[in-house]
Amino acid sequence: MTVRIVVLAKQVPDPETPPSQFKIDESTNSVIPANGVPPVVNGFDLNAVEAALRLRDSGADVEITVLSVGSDFVMDAMKKPLAMGADRLVLVDDAGLDKLDASATVKVLAAVIEKDGPFDLILGGRQASDWDQGHVALGLAEVLGLPLVSLVQKLEMDGASVSLQRVIPDGYQMITAPVPSILTITNELGEPRYPNLRGIMQASRKKPEILSLGDIGLTSDDLAPRLELKRLYVPESNRQVELIKGEDEADSGKKLALRLREEKLI
Repeated sequence: MTVRIVVLAKQVPDPETPPSQFKIDESTNSVIPANGVPPVVNGFDLNAVEAALRLRDSGADVEITVLSVGSDFVMDAMKKPLAMGADRLVLVDDAGLDKLDASATVKVLAAVIEKDGPFDLILGGRQASDWDQGHVALGLAEVLGLPLVSLVQKLEMDGASVSLQRVIPDGYQMITAPVPSILTITNELGEPRYPNLRGIMQASRKKPEILSLGDIGLTSDDLAPRLELKRLYVPESNRQVELIKGEDEADSGKKLALRLREEKLI
């Protein structure tokens, strides 16, 4: 029996962008794309792709669909999961979908999953590296009425259930979840595999399945935000540094202690 897995993936600004190129347009509360730095697939979502591929490596008959919502997709970036070994890439591409809040994103994902499903497992990264919120998988579980296990670092299929290791502060929990379920995969799973030449060539020949809002029965009016962003800005640093020098380490320490006492810090 084929296990159908959908992996949620998001196109995000490259987190390795140099800080000097990170700029905000405060008039629109948006990030200005860095010149010459293309976007990437969220790294945590690549952990989820890797988790699905490891299930296949273990001998399970797995079909892996990668699903993303946005606009102005860069195919060189979005095809990376295909190069890693995923079977399908489904993109919901329409104007403004890259600016949705979590609740609207959930509506779009749920509509696509209900149209394209059923799926046995829905995997996503623990969070997205642009906003670091991790709301989407939680909301999707609520809307679809499915159980959710977060921060999964290892999973194994066992018939009609899946055995999981869930990361906790002092170790991990062993959890058995039913199928279907939604899982968020943490980076403790390990590094995603690097696409080989054969995978890159195969991905170049695969065409993504592109859907519009109309294809899934939604309109822009259905996606009114529930989160209002008041202000987006880069905090200014006004720290001042004072160097305390002495004749030797002991003298420097003494002068530092006296200075801290003057400031009533000790």
